[in-house]
Amino acid sequence: MSIAKTSQRRADMIVETRAKLMAAGRRAFAAKGYAGASMDDLTAEAGLTRGALYHHFGDKKGLLAAVIAEIDSEIAARLRVIIAQADTAWDAFIDESVAWIEMSMEPEIRRIMLLDGPAVLGDPSGWVGQTACVDSTARSIRRLIDEGLAKPVDPDAAARLVNGAALSASLWIASAEDPRAVSARAIESFLALASGLRKHA
Repeated sequence: MSIAKTSQRRADMIVETRAKLMAAGRRAFAAKGYAGASMDDLTAEAGLTRGALYHHFGDKKGLLAAVIAEIDSEIAARLRVIIAQADTAWDAFIDESVAWIEMSMEPEIRRIMLLDGPAVLGDPSGWVGQTACVDSTARSIRRLIDEGLAKPVDPDAAARLVNGAALSASLWIASAEDPRAVSARAIESFLALASGLRKHA
């Protein structure tokens, strides 16, 4: 076997091993929570060893961070579809924010990202995914201002306030005894706050 083929095979095995560990970790975190997920059980399910987990992710905390990044990427893709389907830039801005808040009721997102994530990894506002989200919101607000749909505010400051409100609402919903009822209240108030940005003719 050539060096190139050997190298490619090794690279494919690394990708496959990471994918197996990620899938097993994601299932375990969703079903049992971070504290209840045993490294021995999830590595056995993946047909791998603890050593493989340590090699690729450092520890269980590193695996959780990778799983959250994967879920965050999937959320971003879903939101891009929602934005593309909106009739106007303002609708896109509102639909994206409301959809993000509503996703906090989904069991996997609720448990892994919003309950266990902050408890293990710290303040979500500092996560890479949140930083990207703020940047995306700032671009949306700049577009709204350019199109005369939003008041001439500081886009970066407004984006942080909008995202902070949406994140806070999501964390509140995730920890609520009745997430659906709390979600309705949060979205109603969020829409009232967001309307303050709108520039009316």
